Amino acid sequence: MFLFESLSIFTFHKNYNMSQKRLYLLDAYALIFRGYFAFIKNPRINSKGMDTSAIMGFMNALMDVIKREKPDHLAVAFDKGGSTYRYEMYQEYKAHRDETPEAIKIAVPYIQELLKAMHIPIIEKAGFEADDLIGTLAKQAEKEGFKVFMVTPDKDFAQLVSENIFMYKPARMGNDIEIWGIPEVLEKFEITNPLQVIDFLGMMGDAADNIPGLPGVGEKTAKKFLAEFGSMENLLANTHQLKGAIKDKIEANKELGLLSKKLATILLDCPVTFDANDYELSKPDVEKTDALFQELEFRQMKAQFDKYFGTGKDYDEIDTNGNGTSSDGPQTAKKAPTKKTNEDQFDLFGFSDEENGEVKTNSHYATLENTEHFYQIIQGDLPIKLLLQNLLNQTSVCFDTETTGIDTLNAELVGMSFSFEKGKAFYVPFPENQDEAQTLVEKFKPFFESENIEKIGQNIKYDLKILSNYGVQIKGKLFDTMIAHYLINPDMRHNMDVLSETYLKYSPKSIEDLIGKKGKNQKSMRDVALEEIKEYAAEDADVTFQLKQNFSPILDKAETKKLFDEIEIPLIPVLAAMELEGINLDVPFLKEMSVEMAKESAALEQKIYETAGEKFNLASPKQLGDVLFDKMKIGGAKQKKTKTGQYATGEEILSYLANDNPIVKDILDWRQMVKLQSTYIDALPNQVDKKTGRVHTDYMQTVAATGRLSSNNPNLQNIPIRTERGRLIRKAFIARRSFYCNLAFY
Repeated sequence: MFLFESLSIFTFHKNYNMSQKRLYLLDAYALIFRGYFAFIKNPRINSKGMDTSAIMGFMNALMDVIKREKPDHLAVAFDKGGSTYRYEMYQEYKAHRDETPEAIKIAVPYIQELLKAMHIPIIEKAGFEADDLIGTLAKQAEKEGFKVFMVTPDKDFAQLVSENIFMYKPARMGNDIEIWGIPEVLEKFEITNPLQVIDFLGMMGDAADNIPGLPGVGEKTAKKFLAEFGSMENLLANTHQLKGAIKDKIEANKELGLLSKKLATILLDCPVTFDANDYELSKPDVEKTDALFQELEFRQMKAQFDKYFGTGKDYDEIDTNGNGTSSDGPQTAKKAPTKKTNEDQFDLFGFSDEENGEVKTNSHYATLENTEHFYQIIQGDLPIKLLLQNLLNQTSVCFDTETTGIDTLNAELVGMSFSFEKGKAFYVPFPENQDEAQTLVEKFKPFFESENIEKIGQNIKYDLKILSNYGVQIKGKLFDTMIAHYLINPDMRHNMDVLSETYLKYSPKSIEDLIGKKGKNQKSMRDVALEEIKEYAAEDADVTFQLKQNFSPILDKAETKKLFDEIEIPLIPVLAAMELEGINLDVPFLKEMSVEMAKESAALEQKIYETAGEKFNLASPKQLGDVLFDKMKIGGAKQKKTKTGQYATGEEILSYLANDNPIVKDILDWRQMVKLQSTYIDALPNQVDKKTGRVHTDYMQTVAATGRLSSNNPNLQNIPIRTERGRLIRKAFIARRSFYCNLAFY
């Protein structure tokens, strides 16, 4: 999840006053729990084994509000000890809730420290829930002329919505934020006044808070009663108008209904006072936030935080659309710039060194620029001879190859670096002429083929494949820092910069600093100045050598050394050989299959149009939904819709309807054919290497936390087998010779 990736402009209500000051009140625990469970299938675990999912989720929500809305005033409300008022009224209140996950208990102190470092007020009072604190503050701020946004996914807050108080539901799972004003609340709950939300909650109860509600009353019945009676009290006063079992249930539980309404009512008289000056956003203490981000290992968040809060721009210059200029669309209110004093030289969202105009940054990582090191270029016969002699005297050496690209079959050596002592490394540049490069590689054969020297690398399989192109076989013991860390902490990322920052507190030079970002303008490593590439390549070898020294004892402590030495490391040369060998593909067979598949899908498409009685875009979920559910009335009148208001037409929806509706079955068959053709039948021939005439996948050892291998570029594990057409695709993979066979494991 990228911290500030989703930026949007929203059309606010017609009564939205652009000059009105705005207060954002965040419901801490609602956002913390929401963030924690958002990562539940892929928790964020740092190198210390700490689950940081809840902190990450909350901070993403907080920073998204700040980035999007540029609020004038902001505070975060926490529960503290639960609601004494509600417990005294009903001892079973929230009694059925599961115990708070340990990761959330650990997260709260960190979140509060981050908020303190950002100078964001923390609102909490023993015996009161965050709902009540937010409700009280919202109403106080409204009286002082503020527009208030309650940042929470909790529907209970809808009862507080007024002309100047809104619910602000944060973005989630690709869906944009939702802002509920009075019209949205009335539509959502099918009521005429937001206060009726209390009656709605009282009638149907709330399983999460263990509010009992009226027996037998669910969401639909509650809306029906409110449309007819208007309130809980009026319903209970007119139960004679009801019939059957529901009448008996409600009459027998009138007190329970009134109790439930009280439990669902957010208090507006808590002992807190809104002070605009206290809640106004100010300069964060970036040094403290950086230290916390470093401890939590939030590298990306730290970089984004520092970039955003260190822009040096005035508050009203920051463009939430990412365009660098102001937008013509609707915007949130802007804070008037305040005069800076000599003691207070900062902008609200950026602070700079006024003397030289440079942004002040605080780095907690060592770098090439501030770390003593000795990196040397080795060129010429005598220096190379001396280096080789030195290498042959070592028992353990880290090496790294620099190449013209990442395609191991076609990449050429640009240089090699070696390190066997912290802070020292040697870089050997290679000539572009491949005959000369071959001659130079062979000089290092005694080192690479020595059984007595341990070779260290980060993703060493890549280097094995590169050197095999030059006829060099690496022998002796191997140590791969990427695989070592995978066994130490499989849930973390394993790229070198992350490992270096986490374990060495050192930030390596980025490859993008040398060759630029991916794209047509990216340079080749051959285009980089020798001195620059020496620093970069030698640093890689130096850092990887240091990581090995860190990981070796941890492997022993984690009791994964045996697995590392006896399974993972011996597998590396086997996988390298498999990848270099590649797989033979019957391209003519797939091309014939593509022609036949195109004919079949076109015929099926025409059949679908005839059944529907019109031609439409089958690949458009909106058009498909309109035809199936509005025009043809398939599946009944009430079909599920997405957040954007269009019908859901996913496979799980259509599969349920397929047995009774032939057109739906045809649509599913058409989708399968189109997917097979685009993903496999037409795509696989394009991945045949021109030099070998074969498909070369990469087998990854460090992707799946379960330990299984994964296949990439192309992914040969996902080729279908359950359908006849899928099995037919597998016939395109043929053995090199007639007396060979391909093996597949499922």
